[in-house]
Amino acid sequence: MIKQYFDTSIKMWRQLFVGLGILLMAFFILNISLGSVSIPLSSVIDFILLRPPVDSSWHLIIEKFRLPKALTATLVGGGLGICGLQMQTLFRNPMAGPFILGISSGSGLGVALVIFLGVEVGLLFELSGIARSWIMVFSAALGSFGVLLTVILASIRIKDSITLLILGLMIGAASSALISVLQYFSQATNIQAYMMWSFGSLGSLSWDELMIFSAIIVLGMIMSIILSKSLNALLLGANYAESMGVDLKITRLLIVINSSLLAGTITAFCGPIAFFGLVMPHIARMLFNTTNHLLLTPLIILIGGILMLLFDTVSQLPGIEATLPINAVTALMGAPFVVYLLLRKRNIHYTFDK
Repeated sequence: MIKQYFDTSIKMWRQLFVGLGILLMAFFILNISLGSVSIPLSSVIDFILLRPPVDSSWHLIIEKFRLPKALTATLVGGGLGICGLQMQTLFRNPMAGPFILGISSGSGLGVALVIFLGVEVGLLFELSGIARSWIMVFSAALGSFGVLLTVILASIRIKDSITLLILGLMIGAASSALISVLQYFSQATNIQAYMMWSFGSLGSLSWDELMIFSAIIVLGMIMSIILSKSLNALLLGANYAESMGVDLKITRLLIVINSSLLAGTITAFCGPIAFFGLVMPHIARMLFNTTNHLLLTPLIILIGGILMLLFDTVSQLPGIEATLPINAVTALMGAPFVVYLLLRKRNIHYTFDK
């Protein structure tokens, strides 16, 4: 009887993952097809299957612009969702996320230092595109790591989750203030470059940059899957985790490094993307009624990719050359969902009060 139950459960989850994988592919193809220039689905499928092109210009658009953007959107959605899940479990706080806790602001400060100070000293002009990308990633990851480490140290003394969130907002405000000072003393061209970056964009990566981006994000996803058992133990409290043989110091350090790397890399290449990392874990828990990180982690990777592809498709405004900033789209979609969570759950800590 028990064996039959587990066999049925495994079969159900397997079918669910296959279904989500198919849905992800469908949104991936749809995202490539739609845009200022509509490309027939048959031509997109021909490109994927390496068939001869009907129209060479369509294949050029797909290869140079649409395909890198769709891959970036898929990785960004999964990466931000995983980052939010790890931070919510680490802090046992359902409102934790890279944007709320100031992680994105720390990454933004790192990027601002590179853009403003790097240009001023002539450093960026002397480096190749790949070297500039690595510097941007390193500075953004270092900024997010510093903020996350500060919040963790503060959480040792501050037990109240609301106070911790306020601390994150204050760190974000301080980072924004420092960026404003840098902008004040910078040239107009540098300010414009930073403002364009701050709007957020999924379509600005070249294939060389996408290779670096993909390698780091996939590595972070693999690390998050490896940490799933430790995250399950942390969900039940530090004492329980220690009794299960989890080394809390090493586990927390690995979570911090992994979250910083994911948030920093995504922010460096695509700009700050608000609310997505916060809401994705809640969507996965609500849809599938599970808190098991061994299931939540791949679920969030798939659903995050699907939703980010959907948001990117919305931002493209098919038939119109203009493209909305992805940061604005995620904020418009994410903010109402956070309000819904607050109104729907009298005790928003339901996931962590076990």
